Amino acid sequence: MLKFLVIGVALFLVYKLFMGDKKKKEMQSEKVIKDKVASGEMVKDPVCGTYVEKDSSIRVREGDKVHMFCSYECRDKYLKQIQATTIEKDDE
Repeated sequence: MLKFLVIGVALFLVYKLFMGDKKKKEMQSEKVIKDKVASGEMVKDPVCGTYVEKDSSIRVREGDKVHMFCSYECRDKYLKQIQATTIEKDDE
């Protein structure tokens, strides 16, 4: 009986060790993202709000402004929004 109790406690400690390590890694990655956003290395996708690195993003130039997207789906949604507002302005 004591043997099972010791094994159970050991398994619990190993579980807590791994879960604590996972949580620590998540917190570190969140800090890295916040630092990159603060330094201007990452920008917010205007459609879904995901942060995207400037170097590896999908871009659309609208006049003087460059918009960056996390995926082609977000880019396409944005282009459709631009078309819709352009058509509405032309109708007025």
